[in-house]
Amino acid sequence: MISLVENLARRRHSNRELLNAISVLSDRGYNCKQIADKTALDPTYIGGVLMLLRQGEDRLILGVEKGWLPMTIAIEISRASDADVQLSLTDAYEAGTLRGEQMISVRRLIDKRRSLGKTFKVSVARAQQPTTAHSLLSTYQNEVRRQQHMIKRANVSEHRLLFITSALRNLFKDSHFCTLLRAEGIQDVPTPLSDKIHGEA
Repeated sequence: MISLVENLARRRHSNRELLNAISVLSDRGYNCKQIADKTALDPTYIGGVLMLLRQGEDRLILGVEKGWLPMTIAIEISRASDADVQLSLTDAYEAGTLRGEQMISVRRLIDKRRSLGKTFKVSVARAQQPTTAHSLLSTYQNEVRRQQHMIKRANVSEHRLLFITSALRNLFKDSHFCTLLRAEGIQDVPTPLSDKIHGEA
C-alpha cells in the first residue's frame, strides 16, 4: 500500500496507472476522501473515476487511458444525456479543451458508445451465429478428427504398455535381476502392472 501511494506521489504517472491505483485503493475499502488524501487528487475527481469504473464505461476509460480524452470530459459524457453531451462538446471546443483530431476522436467514441454500448462486451444474442449445414459439417469433422487423435494416442499407449509388460516379464525370469531388486529393497510391483504381467504369462 505504501509503495502504491509513494509511486503516485513521487513521479508523473500515466492515466492507466492512475486509474488502476484508484481502483485498487477503492477495492481495499478506501472512500473518495481517503483516496484523495493519499493521492493528492481532488475528491470530486476521484468520485468521477470510480463512477466510470463502476458503470463499466470501458470506451470512455480507454479514451482516458490513451490520453486523448480528458477525464473531466469523460465524466461529463457519462453523466449527461445525448443533448447535454453535444452541449458539453461545444463548450469544450470553445474553451480549447478539445481541438482538431481530438474532437473527432471524441465524437467517434460517443457515436460508438451510443450504438454499441459503453462496454466492449458482445451480447450472446448478437455473437451467436445461426446454425447452417456448413457449420454442422465443420463441427462434425472437427469432432471426428478429435476422436481419431484420441484413438491414435490410446493405441500408442497400449503398444508401450505391451512392450513394458513383455520386458518386465523377461526380467523377472532373470534370477540376478530379482536378487538386485531385493538388495535395493524393492519387494513388490504395482498391482495393475503385476496383474498384467502374470495374467499374460
